[in-house]
Amino acid sequence: MAKASKVAVLGIDAMDPRLTRKYVDMGIMPNTKKIIEAGSCRHDLMLLGSLPTVTPPQWTTLATGAHPQTHGITAFYRQGGDLDKVALNFDSTNCKAEQLWNVTAEAGKKTIVWHWPGSAWPPSSDSENLHVVDGTSPGGVNMSSAQIDGEYIVMAAETVEVIEYRSGAMTDAKVPCVVTGLGEEKKAKKGGGLNDLMQRKSDEGFPLYIVNPNKDGQGGSHMIPADIAFSSIKPATKWANEVPADAKEFVLLLSGGLLRRPCLVLKGENGVYDHVAIYKNKKAAEPMVVIKNREYVRDIVDESLKGDDVKTVTRDMRVLEIAEDGSKVRMFVSASMDISMDSFWHPQSLYKEIVENVGYPSPCSTLGFGDFELIYDCMHQCWEHVGDFQADSLVYLMENNGYEVVFSHFHAPDLQKHMFIRNLAKGTENTTAEQYEFIMQAIYTQIDRYLGKFVHFLDQGWTLVVTSDHAQVCPKHGLRGLGDTGCNIQIMEELGYTVRAVNPETGKKRRAMDWTKTTAVANREMHIYVNLKGRNQHKVKDADGNEVIIDGLIDPADQYEFEEQLITDLYNIKDKETGKRIIAWALRRKDAAVMGLGGDYPDCGDVIYCMAEGYEHDHDDSMPTALGECDTSAGPIFIGAGPGFKAGFETTRMIEQIDVAPTLAAIMGLRMPADCDGAVVHQIIEM
Repeated sequence: MAKASKVAVLGIDAMDPRLTRKYVDMGIMPNTKKIIEAGSCRHDLMLLGSLPTVTPPQWTTLATGAHPQTHGITAFYRQGGDLDKVALNFDSTNCKAEQLWNVTAEAGKKTIVWHWPGSAWPPSSDSENLHVVDGTSPGGVNMSSAQIDGEYIVMAAETVEVIEYRSGAMTDAKVPCVVTGLGEEKKAKKGGGLNDLMQRKSDEGFPLYIVNPNKDGQGGSHMIPADIAFSSIKPATKWANEVPADAKEFVLLLSGGLLRRPCLVLKGENGVYDHVAIYKNKKAAEPMVVIKNREYVRDIVDESLKGDDVKTVTRDMRVLEIAEDGSKVRMFVSASMDISMDSFWHPQSLYKEIVENVGYPSPCSTLGFGDFELIYDCMHQCWEHVGDFQADSLVYLMENNGYEVVFSHFHAPDLQKHMFIRNLAKGTENTTAEQYEFIMQAIYTQIDRYLGKFVHFLDQGWTLVVTSDHAQVCPKHGLRGLGDTGCNIQIMEELGYTVRAVNPETGKKRRAMDWTKTTAVANREMHIYVNLKGRNQHKVKDADGNEVIIDGLIDPADQYEFEEQLITDLYNIKDKETGKRIIAWALRRKDAAVMGLGGDYPDCGDVIYCMAEGYEHDHDDSMPTALGECDTSAGPIFIGAGPGFKAGFETTRMIEQIDVAPTLAAIMGLRMPADCDGAVVHQIIEM
């Protein structure tokens, strides 16, 4: 019998149960406390997550109640064909298990799936009751489709001699204020790395992504190169309309420097320069926007170039600094978002309705470098915008469109914590541990404000579920060359299993495999693949430069003993500083079925392993039970409140991620998803 008629799943990516418990007890998350007190959970708020502890598999597990080896989304990337390729793993057509939203739609419940980055897009049912918004990437709604220009920092100063847009030029938080000797409009090569990889959309995959653990992948996600736009500040001249005699001007470069917007630096009533006015051109009578010093402005409507097309876009901007004498201006400019992009809205009419009643989808940010100003004043404020847009959109839809079931996802904690969590305990050269703790608290008060916009629905008969895919740890010992979202070759190369190709002219190793010598690769967090004869073929060039196909190296008859030696070698890896092993466990694929990530599913590695506590990246290669420094943990959270759940109840049962979908089905009086591995958590259901 149905106990809940209207259910909203409020998914918060990387929401840490341990930190949440800490901040709730400190009194800085009052809305979360209300939901806890109204409902059921463990006292530690923990949910036992699936493996690997990374976005697409775990959100898919939450949606299906199935282990990754059942639903088939076994990592952030999937093997794009063979060991040579990988591809993004968000596509619902790759999911082998039924999602709960198909069950609710089939049962006649009007259901919306909002930016759920785990097997949500394209819609997995043709039911008229199922509506889906995006879900093609992490980040925010339309991030993967509408974003045109990337975010960047503007440096304008009287000491800058040229106007120049430099792509990927910012490799730390320091922006020079004196720039000379640069070529006019010279464009540097784009940065690449994990961020670039996530923007690729090929269904067939792309070349194996080889990771330097200290620069790329999760280990380098906080160091993605950013763009800088330099401009000289000069006295204002040749404006069509009269401007103050003491006004100064600079040029704001957009679309990689291909679009220009003249800007005035102006004095306020106190007689010092304290605001910037941005114009479309010098003939415009009024500025497009006026931004005061330290002010963050949302939804500035302007233009971007996409190829030869001019697109109408929105951007956010913040003036970070204006020198009182007007000699220097620093600004943050967000990514630009194409306001016409409705391709990943089903039905597409939803996009127009949200724009008219709430506003445009907001840009996202991955700007950080571990720097307090960039993380808090730029990135964090951008995610405030994302949170407001998303919460306001969902509240509007829940109140006006007759939805009975909502599956939603908010990614803000994950990407923000990536920028500093590895240095949370000790701080860095430019940012103290106390400043990082301030940012962490700000992230959780941001979560609490977001959840606060939904608390009133409890009084309207809604059931609310707060959950996450994973959290993130501050590791005690740091990176040790194994585990990551890409192909981390460091330790596998040291052990002799992975061999890189060599440039014949320079003799230097390349970021490419030598498949004539490589016997195994560690690819896609927690998976190791044997280069097996008869199964793995590779395109290589012979001595004459002709492309030929070669077979794998390990005979299937020798696979068992090969894997035995590989596992032994993994266990024997010791941290030179502590003398401890860095591998928690390593199992053959068939044995890893007990972990829900192996069995006979062909996409899984031949050997599945997990990093030991303290040696993981902040997540993706760790156990969901891992604990880190500064009260961090790797596991997800679960709180259920409203009709169907006991009020003010704490259970001692270990609730598993696979249990969420069947429990929600039970309180709605519906059948479980067809391929569900989990069970109903009957201890927390009201009778």
